[in-house]
Amino acid sequence: MNDLIGRVYDFEKRVFPSSNDLYAKLAVHGQSPKALMISCADSRVVPELIMQAEPGDLFVCRNAGNIVPPFATQNGGVSSTVEYAVSALGVRDIIVCGHSDCGAMKALMNPEMLEGMPNVAAWLRHSHAAECVVRAGYGPLEKAEKVRAASLENVVVQLAHLRTHPSVAAGIARGEISLHGWFVDIHQGVMLGLDGETGRFVPIRDDRPLPVALAAGQRLAMGEDYAEAAE
Repeated sequence: MNDLIGRVYDFEKRVFPSSNDLYAKLAVHGQSPKALMISCADSRVVPELIMQAEPGDLFVCRNAGNIVPPFATQNGGVSSTVEYAVSALGVRDIIVCGHSDCGAMKALMNPEMLEGMPNVAAWLRHSHAAECVVRAGYGPLEKAEKVRAASLENVVVQLAHLRTHPSVAAGIARGEISLHGWFVDIHQGVMLGLDGETGRFVPIRDDRPLPVALAAGQRLAMGEDYAEAAE
């Protein structure tokens, strides 16, 4: 803890003064983040570091297992963060970011690890679909492979949950929001992105188009021909 406190002093004396103009601008004009990232609370995964983000670039929501509960009338921290990011800040890109060696996904695939942690067990019910996909859709896997598969499938599941949130659903329908599924391989230092066309995670490379889970594009169920006929 003393080491962390020392870094606070370093921020005040060195880091803040060196970025004084940026902080002054943010203080006067407020924030306008480029993206919302929903990531795991794991201390090894630092969204701002991964994206080399400056203050004001990224709106971040972190929790165990990078989970987005399906929308419900009951208020929740993740739901409120999503709503505020889209409706108040005008965020147009939302990223759900999982990672390798995820403790939440280890517990999901090994429920005995949840003994004495009823709150964690209840929270991980939002990832139950990912568990079912791994158990029913994959062949025999080693323990580490099960966790990796669950971590990847969990990103897919949480993206589906994200679309149940009214602010997100409306933004998608208008063609204003893109959804991204990312996965940090801590061991390799590699970032994978979900390709919505193939349903597979592929490496993110600067010489290839960015894989997007759901690209921005108007999505309205009723076609213009029906609207014209109704008139």
